[in-house]
Amino acid sequence: MKVVTTITALTTEIQAAKQAQKTIGLVPTMGYLHEGHLTLAQKARAENDLVVMSIFVNPTQFGPNEDFESYPRDLPRDTALAATVGVDIVFAPSVEEMYPHDGGIRICAGEQATILCGASRPGHFDGVLQVVAKLFHLAQPTRAYFGQKDAQQVAIIATMVRDYNFPLEMRVVPIVREEDGLAKSSRNVYLSEQDRQEAPAINEALQLARDSFVANRDASSALAKANCHLTARTHGQIDYIELLAYPDLTPVTADTEQVLLAAAVYIGNTRLIDNCIFNMKEGL
Repeated sequence: MKVVTTITALTTEIQAAKQAQKTIGLVPTMGYLHEGHLTLAQKARAENDLVVMSIFVNPTQFGPNEDFESYPRDLPRDTALAATVGVDIVFAPSVEEMYPHDGGIRICAGEQATILCGASRPGHFDGVLQVVAKLFHLAQPTRAYFGQKDAQQVAIIATMVRDYNFPLEMRVVPIVREEDGLAKSSRNVYLSEQDRQEAPAINEALQLARDSFVANRDASSALAKANCHLTARTHGQIDYIELLAYPDLTPVTADTEQVLLAAAVYIGNTRLIDNCIFNMKEGL
């Protein structure tokens, strides 16, 4: 496995792969890898000749009062883990390498970014699209791999890929969970012992809401059950619990097929997100 830190070094590797007509799988991450990231890499390894994993904590997707400086970083640990799942190239640039200039051009994520996580994190998804677009251009992937845990992010990136004709296939991998149902996340390291005991209630609340909605088709009642469960089982502050059509992120109608139930909850000082996506007719 190679670790490259410059755009020049990465593009040299990509050009060689393209000349050899190799397929390329890209796994974009912000590092501090966990089993969810490794599952993405394993999927990429199974489907491509060359696997590129980016490890970059992207400053443009963090707000002024968010955890950019304290976001967990451990590149030696991450590269060791990446090697165990067959990653060929780790691209770990500095902020200065990724953003050497600011010409003032911005990517606007649109209406999909004004709700859910975007409502409380203005500009977040603009920054996500900025770095993802750069990574797509640099790595030129045949396929790019994302986790369902970031369902809104996946929907927004998929819209950019579709509307701006990026020549790649997006692959979405189901959420990887702890044994008690907590979605794996790099931010879980922030949880205190009590926080960690309470955090699985987020997934429990989503399952209760899903079952209620499938049975009764009453969104208000389903969301109320989720809210009650979280209030009873945690000391957390609910940012949102929403039920929307997926991937459009619009209100559910009689014609909706795929439904997203998504939640963001502050457990202690840590903001955790989780979701489930199911077929409205089948409840799956």
